[in-house]
Amino acid sequence: MEKAIFCWSSGKDSAYALLEVLQNATLEIVGLVTTVTEDYDRVSMYGVRRTLVQQQARALGLPLDEVLVPKNADNGIYEARMAEALIRHRDAGVMAVVFGDIFLEDLRAYREEKLAPLELKAVFPLWKRDTRDLMETFIESGLETVTTCVDTRALGEEFVGRRIDASFLADLPVSVDPCGEYGEYHSFAYDGPMFRERICFGVGEKVLREGRFYYCDLLPRASSCDRLDR
Repeated sequence: MEKAIFCWSSGKDSAYALLEVLQNATLEIVGLVTTVTEDYDRVSMYGVRRTLVQQQARALGLPLDEVLVPKNADNGIYEARMAEALIRHRDAGVMAVVFGDIFLEDLRAYREEKLAPLELKAVFPLWKRDTRDLMETFIESGLETVTTCVDTRALGEEFVGRRIDASFLADLPVSVDPCGEYGEYHSFAYDGPMFRERICFGVGEKVLREGRFYYCDLLPRASSCDRLDR
């Protein structure tokens, strides 16, 4: 079985793609790689605290490789640091990198283009799946996630910090992709079939940044998990 590293965003698409790979036993996942904005100590774009992603990795029983990039880093810096990390994994026997992307052709082409010189192949377990069907299956799978960021050009503030469930899916405007594949929202996975334990957190303040993106701060907790039933 080929060894693979998972490009982990901390959100629902990554979580469901990982679940698919683990259930189908098509690859041996040997670890997660996540991009962290070092100035903020948070997952890039998602706004999730680094400590929570570390808890995810422990709950999944997988080592976490954190690729640190400075805020406002250009593509050159990001690509160079990511390549350094992937080369280390390749030299340790990894042959593939798994992504949770669904249908953005330009993004897939970009990933494949960057991996080719490293002699690594890209794997997309969710590729071309219908996003509404995918979300319904995702919800039925038992994975639990909460939104951490919404783009106010697509969704209102009330959608950030909300549990992703059937009610959330029903409330999405028809103009929004059910999986948020165009960046309408990002999320954090805190429980599911492949998690050894539920990740506990509190829901903190909501902040508007860049006049466009609402972030909800998730606060790590040792116990007393929020159920997010709203």
